[in-house]
Amino acid sequence: MSTVREAFLAFCRDAGMTRWFGNPGSTELRMLRDWPDDFSYVLALQEASAVGIAAGQAIATGRPALVTLHSAGGVGHALGAIFNAYRDRVPLVVVAGQQTRAMLPTRPFLSADEPAVFPRPYVRWSHQPSHAAAVPTALAEAFRVALTPPRGPVFLSVPEDDWDTPADPVPARAVRTAFVAAPDALREVASSLRTARAPAIVAGPGIDEDGAWAEAVTLAETLGAAVWAPPMPSRAAFPEDHPLFQGHLPPVRSSLASLLSANDVVLVVGAPVFTYHVHTEGPFLSSGTVLFHLDCDPAAAAWAATGTSILTTVRAGLTELIRHLEPSSRPAAPPPVRARPPAPPVTDPLTAAAVLGALAAARPPGSVLVEEAPSHKDTLHEQIPITRPLGYVTTGSGALGWGLPVAVGRALCGEQVICVLGDGSSLYSIQSLWTAAQHRAPLTVIVLNNSRYEAVSALGRRLGIPKIPGTDLPGLDLPSIARGFGCPATRVTHAAELVPALTRALTTDGPFLLDVAVTPGTSPLYP
Repeated sequence: MSTVREAFLAFCRDAGMTRWFGNPGSTELRMLRDWPDDFSYVLALQEASAVGIAAGQAIATGRPALVTLHSAGGVGHALGAIFNAYRDRVPLVVVAGQQTRAMLPTRPFLSADEPAVFPRPYVRWSHQPSHAAAVPTALAEAFRVALTPPRGPVFLSVPEDDWDTPADPVPARAVRTAFVAAPDALREVASSLRTARAPAIVAGPGIDEDGAWAEAVTLAETLGAAVWAPPMPSRAAFPEDHPLFQGHLPPVRSSLASLLSANDVVLVVGAPVFTYHVHTEGPFLSSGTVLFHLDCDPAAAAWAATGTSILTTVRAGLTELIRHLEPSSRPAAPPPVRARPPAPPVTDPLTAAAVLGALAAARPPGSVLVEEAPSHKDTLHEQIPITRPLGYVTTGSGALGWGLPVAVGRALCGEQVICVLGDGSSLYSIQSLWTAAQHRAPLTVIVLNNSRYEAVSALGRRLGIPKIPGTDLPGLDLPSIARGFGCPATRVTHAAELVPALTRALTTDGPFLLDVAVTPGTSPLYP
């Protein structure tokens, strides 16, 4: 009979989880002993960074990545990133050490009280097995839950003396997770879309998760529908240079309803209905608008504020919906093509729009864009349209510190990655640069540095609060911090320096941080 550790590693090998991410502690020593030659361990300097780097790989591959954390303290450090993974439906298997079972009644040093409760509700499954021999089976269950729509993180706590206990190996088995709605439900949607005067599609990140860009484009072109990105999406789901693409809906109820008021039928795919940030009164949609919602998440269907929700995985649902439409569908008159602003001139003082326009001209074809610059999000999409699947990642939850480690994880998969950060958000997980430097990850980090928490200031301006304490960030020397982690870096303060610095940053072998001083904003958030 094998041991828990041997059965655990065998399952990881069969599941393709042979690259682990983490920050080790004493309760994981027996798990990590006699490290197999066919496994690798990616060290992060803090637990939230470990989760984010693992998430980058999971997003790139569409498969769960395994993260090891240290008991209660390490899990606590990681919870902000686990929250992001949960909201953004990223499949992760999070394994935490726990103190020896015999010691637990005495509340020993580094133990976790109620470990399975600690990460809830922001995991899809959480468990500490009642006895050691059940650990491999629990891992297999966790892995399958992480892959079952809606995907997300799962959590397994393992006492440190379990690893040498005898346990049976876990037999290989598969779970087929795609499902499609009842034909009558999709025929109802197709009937409304077929007769719509001005249909619209809200293309959410679930389209990117399920590899359904082609189906989304086919549906939009079949209908002649206007296509919007939802408020606060974690991924792009439709080519933003397509003539049917209209932009991003704001996370404000009244503004969103106004933008969709000309559409008689709205289909929301792979996104919540809707994510709001600022409260306003009024209806969720105008009285003349009918909404349908396709997604795999029963919870999102239950709390949707309006419309008819239909449960289906996205690609399967869109494929069947297109089939129902094809025999007699005639496209509606397409919406006007959205005008895209030109890149501003690169002059002093530098604006974020000018920097992003220069980046659009210089970025390598096929590079992945990871963004965590909340006050510059709209400008980024205006200057750098996302045009391919898996080409863009941000945080859909708003919890900062996600972008940089996710970018490192994507780069560790061999992709060339450009990570655009605000100066404030960069510091939540700046130590991720060390991991990038150790692995010579092909990563360019561009910090739009306005010396403040601009998104907070801009929201204050919207609410009529002209000055908010704790939002200024003077005196940050980000290039010195980056170099301290082994990552080359430089700072740009004048327009003449920008293009040469971008060229250097984008062609350096390994990571590079470019800190660019930009003017602060003066407009309110969500004008």
